[in-house]
Amino acid sequence: MSADRLITWLLEGSPWVQYRTRLDLLHQKESDPEVLKARQEMIKHRQVQGLLAELAQWPGSILSSHKSAGHPLHKLIFVADLGLKATDPEIKQIIERICEHQAPEGSFQVLMNIPPRYGGTGKDQWAWALCDAPLILYALVKFGLGEDERIQKASAHLVSLIKENGWPCAVSEELGKFRGPGRKEDPCPYANLIMLKALSQIPGLNDSSASYTGVETLLALWEGREKRHPYMFFMGTDFCKLKAPFVWYDILHVADVLTQFPWLRADARLKAMIGIIKRKADEEGRFIPESIWEAWKEWDFGQKRVPSRWLTLAAQRVLKRMQVQSE
Repeated sequence: MSADRLITWLLEGSPWVQYRTRLDLLHQKESDPEVLKARQEMIKHRQVQGLLAELAQWPGSILSSHKSAGHPLHKLIFVADLGLKATDPEIKQIIERICEHQAPEGSFQVLMNIPPRYGGTGKDQWAWALCDAPLILYALVKFGLGEDERIQKASAHLVSLIKENGWPCAVSEELGKFRGPGRKEDPCPYANLIMLKALSQIPGLNDSSASYTGVETLLALWEGREKRHPYMFFMGTDFCKLKAPFVWYDILHVADVLTQFPWLRADARLKAMIGIIKRKADEEGRFIPESIWEAWKEWDFGQKRVPSRWLTLAAQRVLKRMQVQSE
């Protein structure tokens, strides 16, 4: 399939695929009539409206596992990635509910319950951890609130938690002694991933020393993946399976984040990761999900039988960023 045919195939998909394809692959302007039409149809679509209705009840269900793909936290990120903004009435309401719970030190909180056997209190409480607070920061920045003092306070606090070897497993005092399984001095791969995800969207922090440290942490873990598995995060067969949306620690999520740092795109380690993704495309440049999140089975990436337009868009967007570097 030629590039033109691939684009045509994507534009035959759901309105959110059309909208992001026009913006991310065709680089059309937000004011373009076709872009505006796709955006309007996206927001009105029953699946997107379902997400927005659930998020209007933020925080919704209690967060007991950060890997729970159906939790509102991950639906918030997906909605932000679709391209909704603070100017959209539904998003304005969600933002107001999120900002009601900002810790004194700066990070935004979620409603959690960590059992005593894991070092928590066993009580429902507002708290933050480095495996959730960066995601909320990311969403708020994507919504267009990067200049808001509350968001700047949150980013400053989270950046300050970095160590020489990247971001560790860190939680607010409300969570007691809770931390992930592993050595306390090790960096947390997932915390580094989602911190970089947030910083990649913030001018001035995209090219900061913190970003360089976090990037090197992830790439060093990739380079030494056969021997190093901090906090039991592996980068083997399961890690390399393509899946959507971006919920956990997998190759396409990592590549999507790392390729948003232009200064990194010539790195041989990143190129090796990209090579694995590229080889998974079919002859027509499309990608079939290799793993799925059951909570998202209603979406086109919630199956492993046929190519997914959303997954294909996500992969092609990553490959396009790398092509810009090579050109």
